[in-house]
Amino acid sequence: MNHKTKSLIFKSLDVLPNSLGYGIYHQLQKFLNRNSVNFKIKTNDRSFKEALQILKKQDIDLTDKTILELGSGWAPIIPYFFTHFANAARVVTYDINEHYDAKTIDKLNAFYKENYQIEINATQGKYRLPKNITYYPKTNLADKSIKLNEQVDLVFSRFVLEHIPTEDLLKIHQSFAKILPKSAYILHMISPSDHRAYTDKSLSYYDFLKYSKAEWKKQHTKFDYHNRLRLPDYINIFKEAGYEIVSLDYDTCEKDSEKYQKFKELTLHKDYESYTEEELLAGSINVLLKLA
Repeated sequence: MNHKTKSLIFKSLDVLPNSLGYGIYHQLQKFLNRNSVNFKIKTNDRSFKEALQILKKQDIDLTDKTILELGSGWAPIIPYFFTHFANAARVVTYDINEHYDAKTIDKLNAFYKENYQIEINATQGKYRLPKNITYYPKTNLADKSIKLNEQVDLVFSRFVLEHIPTEDLLKIHQSFAKILPKSAYILHMISPSDHRAYTDKSLSYYDFLKYSKAEWKKQHTKFDYHNRLRLPDYINIFKEAGYEIVSLDYDTCEKDSEKYQKFKELTLHKDYESYTEEELLAGSINVLLKLA
């Protein structure tokens, strides 16, 4: 589905009452994702292996540890990876929405049995999750009154932070600074590019940087929200919340690439004129944090 069609659908849903709009949105996503479980497993597997490499460089062992996943996706793919292939004791997943789908999880369980010869003992709740995986949907970690039911050793997110408003990002990390043990780490994988370019190759990965805040607000909805934060914005938020950067890596844009050429054709909005090219172009940001 191209971004214009998707945008039209989301804008139509956005004018509906929240319960109805989100209900239709979830049904649409279930239909679109009905045959994509194997694809999602493969793409998550790449991120999981990359995460393990980052943690290994810092001698961080997840054996018998508890991991908090920030943002759930549509199935517990990352929790399964951590518990089955990194020996984590348990994973707790928090999401402001409720995205899990029982049929998708059944497909995930079947994939594990067929491809890994792992029988998932799924008995917990309406989503039939394993006992060492807990799902907390409709929970806003930006809420200052939030309390965790377990001691967490690592917070992990994959392509989630770019969909969270700036003020909530700060509140979430300030909350983490209060409720996590000082020994805990936070590992974020961030995709700061214009996601519309993934399905529309005519767009630059930085196309949304040409819009003012008011103009960009008209381009998207709560269903496809992107905060457009650049690399230094994230770093400033983490530091303001009291975290130090343990490790940081990100993709660069080669100057002889089509990606860079499309960027140079853009007229940046004045809000982004103070950034360096490297700060604007930094992509696939991986950042490991610990309390300072």
